[in-house]
Amino acid sequence: MRYFRCRSFNVTHHIPISWIGAVTLCLTASVACDKLGLGGDKSPMMPTAPPAAGSKIVYTAVGASDATAHGGSIECVPFVDCPNGTGYVQVAARQLRANGFTVTLTNLGIPTAVIGPDFQALSAQYRPGAPVFGNYIDQEMPFVPKDTTVVTIFAGGNEVNTITAALGAGAGASDQLGYIDQQVKAFGADYATLLNGINAHAATRIVVLNLPNLAGLPYLATAGLPQRQAAQRTAVAMSTTVINPLTSQGVTIVDLMCDPRSYLASNYFSDGFHPNDSGYAFIAAEVVRAITLTSYPAPLGSCPPMTLVR
Repeated sequence: MRYFRCRSFNVTHHIPISWIGAVTLCLTASVACDKLGLGGDKSPMMPTAPPAAGSKIVYTAVGASDATAHGGSIECVPFVDCPNGTGYVQVAARQLRANGFTVTLTNLGIPTAVIGPDFQALSAQYRPGAPVFGNYIDQEMPFVPKDTTVVTIFAGGNEVNTITAALGAGAGASDQLGYIDQQVKAFGADYATLLNGINAHAATRIVVLNLPNLAGLPYLATAGLPQRQAAQRTAVAMSTTVINPLTSQGVTIVDLMCDPRSYLASNYFSDGFHPNDSGYAFIAAEVVRAITLTSYPAPLGSCPPMTLVR
């Protein structure tokens, strides 16, 4: 299998300029640190018990444009209350309230964000036409409120696109398989930093969404075989070697990789990358189950979607 000189692909987020200003303001204003409780000294904890029926849930969402409902019919401005939003974060919050919980939501999602500063730098190098406005470790993790009881995390899609763009520009030319594996390890190191940072100052139940096989999403339907092979290798490795093993640490995993609904074109926005309302709705329903069930199913070790491209 060769990935050499695969075509570069960028997913461009069309973000209103007012949003960019809001993101910049929130990332630089020191008052946000006080408001969101930066600087707690709690020992790392990872409780696994779901919230008691009818209790208060302090829900914090860590993510990128998925958290702000990009692709949905009602998209949300970052960092503000968006009660009618149609993304999985907003729908899950409404469903939890409908189930009798009192929910306070802090949505830290930043459109275009990647998990860490290393991927932000990699994106700046290889995807200059798709600027990244932040990363989870520097601009989201420190602002998880200290009283958070539930955190959801969705990471990896923008990173896969960054890696395939780098390959298309010649990165890892002598060993592209090795380059992919190296970047997956970097993703794993960033994930560990993210989880440790969250648990350092917030005792919280963590629900993580793994990645579907991006090679099976509509946006890559017409891409060349090398790019689809690279996207598959990267996404499957991120899910199976980085995210799924987190179950051993008490993290609950929503298994998008092996869910057939992740591959229905009808669940995607016109860009073929972001979910639409129906796509976000099925994700939200799984997030609610993952938050509230005492025994939520562990991700599968293997499934047909892991090998869509050969």
